[in-house]
Amino acid sequence: MSKWVYSFGAGHKEGRADMRNLLGGKGANLAEMASIGLPVPPGFTISTEVCTAFYDNQKNYPDDLKGQVEAALAIVEKAVGLKFDDKAHPLLVSVRSGARVSMPGMMDTVLNLGLNDATVEGLGKAADDPRFAWDSYRRFIQMYGSVVLGVDHHRFEELIEHAKLDAGVIEDTALTETHWRQVVEGYKDLVHQETGKPFPQQPHEQLWGAIGAVFGSWMNPRAITYRRLHDIPAAWGTAVNVQAMVFGNMGDDCATGVCFTRDPSTGENMFYGEYLVNAQGEDVVAGIRTPQPLSSSVAKSGEIPLEQAMPEAYRELMAVREKLESHYKDMQDIEFTVQQKKLYMLQTRNGKRTAVASLRMAVEMAHDGLIDEAEAVMRVNPSSLDQLLHPMLDPKAPRTLLGKGLPASPGAASGIVVFNSDEAESRAAKGESVILVRIETSPEDIHGMHAAQGILTTRGGMTSHAAVVARGMGRPCVAGAGGISVDYNAQVLAAGGKQVRAGEVITLDGATGEVFVGSVAMIEPAVSGDFGTLMTWADKHRRMGVRANAETPMDAETARKFGAEGIGLCRTEHMFFDPERILAVRQMIISNSESGRRAALSRLLPFQREDFRQLFTIMAGLPVTIRLLDPPLHEFLPHADQEMQEVADSLGTDIATIRQRADELAEANPMLGHRGCRLGVSYPEIYEMQARAIFEGALAVAKETGKAPHPEIMIPLVGMKKELEITRAQVDKIAAEVFAEAGSKIEYSVGTMIELPRAVLLADQIAGAADFFSFGTNDLTQTVFGLSRDDAGKFLPHYVEAGILPKDPFVSIDVDGVGAMVRIGVEKGRAAKNDLKLGICGEHGGDPASILFCEQVGLDYVSCSPFRVPVARLAAAQAALGAGSDRTA
Repeated sequence: MSKWVYSFGAGHKEGRADMRNLLGGKGANLAEMASIGLPVPPGFTISTEVCTAFYDNQKNYPDDLKGQVEAALAIVEKAVGLKFDDKAHPLLVSVRSGARVSMPGMMDTVLNLGLNDATVEGLGKAADDPRFAWDSYRRFIQMYGSVVLGVDHHRFEELIEHAKLDAGVIEDTALTETHWRQVVEGYKDLVHQETGKPFPQQPHEQLWGAIGAVFGSWMNPRAITYRRLHDIPAAWGTAVNVQAMVFGNMGDDCATGVCFTRDPSTGENMFYGEYLVNAQGEDVVAGIRTPQPLSSSVAKSGEIPLEQAMPEAYRELMAVREKLESHYKDMQDIEFTVQQKKLYMLQTRNGKRTAVASLRMAVEMAHDGLIDEAEAVMRVNPSSLDQLLHPMLDPKAPRTLLGKGLPASPGAASGIVVFNSDEAESRAAKGESVILVRIETSPEDIHGMHAAQGILTTRGGMTSHAAVVARGMGRPCVAGAGGISVDYNAQVLAAGGKQVRAGEVITLDGATGEVFVGSVAMIEPAVSGDFGTLMTWADKHRRMGVRANAETPMDAETARKFGAEGIGLCRTEHMFFDPERILAVRQMIISNSESGRRAALSRLLPFQREDFRQLFTIMAGLPVTIRLLDPPLHEFLPHADQEMQEVADSLGTDIATIRQRADELAEANPMLGHRGCRLGVSYPEIYEMQARAIFEGALAVAKETGKAPHPEIMIPLVGMKKELEITRAQVDKIAAEVFAEAGSKIEYSVGTMIELPRAVLLADQIAGAADFFSFGTNDLTQTVFGLSRDDAGKFLPHYVEAGILPKDPFVSIDVDGVGAMVRIGVEKGRAAKNDLKLGICGEHGGDPASILFCEQVGLDYVSCSPFRVPVARLAAAQAALGAGSDRTA
């Protein structure tokens, strides 16, 4: 018989922290906390394998699951001395999801399950507090009605608002038992009206309804979106955790809260969190009431910290903080409840954090001896470094303050104001920068939050949905900006007499919580401090080199600043479009004779020489891989009549000549047309001019600096050895000429970009004429899949959503197909020439998952965009250290 259910607490230790794949993160950590002696209410976990079986078997459960659940429930009943469905002393439970990696707010939770019209009376008598019992019952109906029965959450909220208006109160806590009884009746009527059935009164029916809803929520739209954004496979499934309820809403000696063992925004080693008296967990994150701080040291005037309100519970919580961080050796995100002054732990997990905090924690924990340098390198998600590699607000820039909230997620962003997530997504898809403005966000806003450059909410604290999700996504967020009013109907936000309408620009500073009218100037970040320390450690552990794709001095300088070890791809065609040289390029293309082409190319030579001289100077002796001209010539010609006439006039010809040449060069499928090395074969003078510019520029730098550059000349689109032999001979001939003229020489290499399946399959032959291979995975992906990157965006997202592809193959390498081609090319190339240098220069060179693959197949280096260089350095180190395990931070 398969084991589907695992008990925890009250002396039962059927789970451990390392069983997260089976029990989910929440279930594994509940079991672990119970095993190390922390006060965890007893319960049980239904494993992720049930979720998988549920979806594999047309949403039916395994036959023996029900018996195992009943047995585990009996253990909980015995442990707490209460009975499920007992009218006098009822056991109530929570039902929560728990995937193996944290997915905050994406799936569903039900609290206070087991209440009905009879047990609510028993609960009130047992607690000697009928108001508490009816408050709990209305919460249960609201959550169960929304999560399980599909009644719109806002319909319930409307009834509470009416009750508060009728009672003349502002806070929920001011409503009496009589009010809650009336609300419950209204809730039950709403459920009956919306579903056609009365609210279920049988607790066992309630339990199985909630379990089904949690499993069902694994496939809800927001969870699917979250998994897609965070590369979480659907096959992992979620666990379900059923746990005895403890109550933070039983009176003023009760509380509930969320806390972090360190500051998740800055990484500072301080206890950080919020709590509410007489509340349940959802109240803290929902933003309905303003939470209070835990510690007196951060409390502001008028705030009552937990340290003051419940000193004994606070001391216990501080001890738990120390024990958990020491045990897990990582920052923990903790949920707790205080019931009549007794502390209970409801959850711990490795906490979501910003990139700044992640770096600081990893470095400080290593310095303190809690972890070693290698573990510190493994702790930081390489992709999160993007948060640190882009501009921040210039402190000297003028600005107009609109209002201020909480600094919920650091970073800065400017964009136009939008008030709903659908519009944010649609406008971002058109290339607009948007700021999503909401009174408060909910999991339904996940797509808009991802599309936005930044998020502003007027409600909620530092542990609100907006704050947690924004930090995980790396989006700047200002939360709880209560001084700013939002009017959805008028599409306006306002504060201090200032108004900003939808479509107008605001700027957020997530580090200070400030919101500014209009755009504010930004500055480039610096790679120093904790960042620099971690990068130094990463460089100790990585095997692969990291270069940059760069063709301008600015790109090259940025790359060097971020630690690039050379240039892995310089696309020379970008230089041809410069206004000073495009006329010479067009004259070369239009010419029908070799002499005419050479005359035009001679005018380009000084420009190209200077281009390369600058790059060689910046790279100071590091390797620079220069790809000779790759795109088809027609791309350089104008298409509109007015532009054609301008070119004709400047070249002393007529528009008919220009149009005729454009027609001659036109191709039905340019990606597979007259481009790359085919140009070098047809027009050798083009590659000869570029080679001369490279060698003359390199010799000039060697003379000026005493540091001889090492040019690596890359011939694109080779599919046959003979193509490389012909074009290499052109390069070698020019090298000999230039070296003879200068009376000195430098070392250089000639290789090719492997981007065609034929080149892969004949890599052993091609290697005979090459010093290096660089896998151009952008074009290799196109030619392996037989699709155009420019057009695939119209349907690839649907392929990912439908599960046909796990992710966009242009973003992360298709290991099974394109990856298999790379592996063949590596094996064949090295078999023919064991010292063949191998690299990758497509967009995949900056993708951590692709970098892991590159390490596994033994490439020598990766090359990526300048701003991705630190990402690649860290990812390469993690790959060398054996990365690939689940990352939760």
